[in-house]
Amino acid sequence: MTGGDAHILLVDPQEEKRALLRTYLGRHGFLVSAARDVDHAARLLAGLDFDLILMEDVAEAQALCELTRAPVLWLVAAGETRSGEVLSKPFEPQALVDRVNQMLDRRPPPAETAPKVLRFGPFTYDIASGDLCEGEVRVRLTGTEVKLMRALTDRPGAPVTRAELADAVEADPASRAVDVQVTRLRRKLEPNPRMPKVLQTVRGTGYMLVTD
Repeated sequence: MTGGDAHILLVDPQEEKRALLRTYLGRHGFLVSAARDVDHAARLLAGLDFDLILMEDVAEAQALCELTRAPVLWLVAAGETRSGEVLSKPFEPQALVDRVNQMLDRRPPPAETAPKVLRFGPFTYDIASGDLCEGEVRVRLTGTEVKLMRALTDRPGAPVTRAELADAVEADPASRAVDVQVTRLRRKLEPNPRMPKVLQTVRGTGYMLVTD
């Protein structure tokens, strides 16, 4: 197993050992940044994200852990203990690589990144800018339609209640204002507004935007 694009912060006061471990881990596919002490490591943590911290049990090392959510593998002298993941010295270099990979494999999967652009039929909707385009042509939306689209695209493919939409467009939920606005928006989104495929009615609930 190799490190892929995992970034490790190595904290060790011994220059020769830092160089050896950095070289060995690098050969196994890890990106390694090395720090000579806690202050140096803190500066690196201030500007970079790391997947794992490889830490000699030095003074003030525990305070460093509070600066990151990355897991820590402590390198401790034989017979010593401390809380957390430890690897006792001396150790075989391959044992270190295996332990690092085990810890990285236990990381939770990254959160899914929300899409920046939604597509439905010939339309694209830029979530950040609120721009709706049919092909290359921008579709003009009224201020109320922009608010309505934002509410619908917050949960694409899921029902949004009339009350939520009324709140989004600052309308009386007891009125038919939302339904009127949906009808107007359908005229811009649907080939046949009377048989909507994109902006669908969810009976008893509200409306749902169906994306590709």
